[in-house]
Amino acid sequence: QVQLVESGGGLVQAGGSLRLSCAASGRTFDSYIMGWFRQAPGKEREFVAAINRGGTNTYYADSVKGRFTISRDNAKNMVSLQMNSLKPEDTAVYYCAARLRGTYVYSGSTYDYWGQGTQVTVSS
Repeated sequence: QVQLVESGGGLVQAGGSLRLSCAASGRTFDSYIMGWFRQAPGKEREFVAAINRGGTNTYYADSVKGRFTISRDNAKNMVSLQMNSLKPEDTAVYYCAARLRGTYVYSGSTYDYWGQGTQVTVSS
């Protein structure tokens, strides 16, 4: 089992940057695919980015490609999401998630563990 705690959310102006971090408990962090999802008010949860267990492959939603970068540090049990050129439509609660088995990264229903979420608000 793994516990996930996100941090780094906040209020930023359009065009600005934020870095989200997710700290994971447990000694098997490198066994998990890690993902970031977000949910805006009145909208469905959506995939943002994911990274494979070794950190060699990354995956992004089209809406964030070229602006967001996911990375992980297995030695520190940490995954991060660097968000640049933020837009008002990026406003949402961002969740860190971990998946133990399989390789499909895009569906939230396949992830086993979730953090509590961190609010990101981008003002225009």
